[in-house]
Amino acid sequence: MCRNIKILFNFDPPVTEEEIRAASLQFVRKISGFNKPSQVNESAFLLAINEVTAASRRLLRSLQTTAPAKNREEQARAARARAAVRFPDRKADDARI
Repeated sequence: MCRNIKILFNFDPPVTEEEIRAASLQFVRKISGFNKPSQVNESAFLLAINEVTAASRRLLRSLQTTAPAKNREEQARAARARAAVRFPDRKADDARI
């Protein structure tokens, strides 16, 4: 599950709220062990997602760097190239990176 959490800092264009929330959802899924919580745990699960999203947003806004912003398309291309080397039998359409 955690492999789906992408680096969100220092990109052009900047990270979106949806990307922060998606990473937060993956994090809460990983630490809770639930892909979808039961009804009794749903409110705690959603609260955790909201809190992790808020903390992540604050973190990303407070970080500073002198490095140039990374290009999303170039990073995606590099990830696909790494996946092709690691998983040569997998088709390009199967590698959702």
